Amino acid sequence: MENKRPQPDTDGVDDIYHHYFNQMPCFVSIQDHNLRIIDCNQLFRKHFGAKAGEYCYEVYKGRMSKCVSCPVENTFLSGKPQQSEEILKNLNGEEIPVQVFTSPIFNDDGEVECVLEISSDISRVKKIQRKLYNTQKQLQQFFDEVPCYLTIQDQELRVTTTNRLFREDFGSGGGTYCYELYKHRDEPCLECPVARTFEDGRSHQSEEVVTAISGDQYNVLVSTAPLRDDDGRISHVLEISTNITELRQLQDQLTSLGLLVGSISHGIKGLASSLDGGMYMMNSGLQKNDGARIDKGWDIVKRNVDRMRSMLSDILYYAKDRELQYEAVDIHPFMSEIASIMENKATSFNVNFKPDFSPDLGEFTVDQTAMRSAVINVLENAFDACRKDLNKPSHQVDFVVQQDEDRKSVVINIIDDGIGMDQETQEKIFSLFYSSKGLEGTGLGLFISSKIIKKHGGTIELSSVPGEGVHFRIILPKAPAFNGSGYNEIVAISSNHGSTPQGFY
Repeated sequence: MENKRPQPDTDGVDDIYHHYFNQMPCFVSIQDHNLRIIDCNQLFRKHFGAKAGEYCYEVYKGRMSKCVSCPVENTFLSGKPQQSEEILKNLNGEEIPVQVFTSPIFNDDGEVECVLEISSDISRVKKIQRKLYNTQKQLQQFFDEVPCYLTIQDQELRVTTTNRLFREDFGSGGGTYCYELYKHRDEPCLECPVARTFEDGRSHQSEEVVTAISGDQYNVLVSTAPLRDDDGRISHVLEISTNITELRQLQDQLTSLGLLVGSISHGIKGLASSLDGGMYMMNSGLQKNDGARIDKGWDIVKRNVDRMRSMLSDILYYAKDRELQYEAVDIHPFMSEIASIMENKATSFNVNFKPDFSPDLGEFTVDQTAMRSAVINVLENAFDACRKDLNKPSHQVDFVVQQDEDRKSVVINIIDDGIGMDQETQEKIFSLFYSSKGLEGTGLGLFISSKIIKKHGGTIELSSVPGEGVHFRIILPKAPAFNGSGYNEIVAISSNHGSTPQGFY
């Protein structure tokens, strides 16, 4: 008897695969060249009620014509699987977002006979995406509305992200180095809190002075925080800068009050010593019956009583915003007096001091004492810059006073060839208590000069090249349109350039 190989039960296999086909947890259909549905699984029929021979776009899109970009049609054309994201409509008219995958089914001749389309319901994914989007939107809004300057910086200190307040005051800054953006430096700061956070992964704090696109300078309190990637490495650093300018201004006022009190204390001590000297001279003159000695001692007493009266008046003006004491002043003698005051310092610093005044300068209306103090402060800064420059064999300071073309303003140029200033120093030099002289300076001089000049309706500006010197340019109107407001207590601290108290304005 001949043994025959058992034949596979193809009907049973087809039933198994059709069972799998029906139980797939996604929408499955097979479509022909005309996009008619040949077959579909149970879940597909449940949601869309499709029958064989119906067009797919009518069944689950509610359209009368095929879609503009149909993944099934593209599979027929290319013979390759396609995928897309679509919105389907079920029998109840509800929209179902799906991720569509197609695969070609070839006949024995290698031609695409039909296409298998599998659509996965991604409603939950979309819901999560919406929540994520809303969360990101809320975080972005929070980031933008935080009332301080926020930046995110990479390891090269380039600004990658900024918040709204930062963009308003400093510009977008995308891709710009932070030190270029708000410090106007060519290289990183010596003590950079962001760089330190990259190094040790810790938060750091510092106080900085930054310059906005408007040219305004702000005191900011800086804090940093590391931002890590999926591997735990620090990829970026968040820098939070809080504007504390108003706080610093208040502190400056309180500090100024302390400085004034200190100055008054030293002044009273000096006056007391001078009074003691005058009284001693009078007493000794009385004992020796020396009239000349008595007169000299009495002159010392009277002069110091006048100075004490002036000091008490200044204290009252400080408490009640002293008005500028305007008067018409002959410019040439006024500037000549300042030049003579500075001659001794020029000699002691071995600086060639060259005053140059136009012959017909006329008069201007100023508070003599305050303006003298302002100009002397700038000149002293020029002499100090020359003294600190050890790279040149000799130095020169030019003190040039001219009129402008319309003869309505006085132009004062003070030019030195000392150490010069970098950009950051130029931006801070007129700030209260900022000094480029280290421990030698108080940070008051140029701040006071700027205040006095502005209160006279004038301007002061500078230009400099590091290592080559500084050019200060002061422009003062001859007849300022003043409103009667006096210069404040800061001016009062500045004026005493002599060794003996001369009053405090």
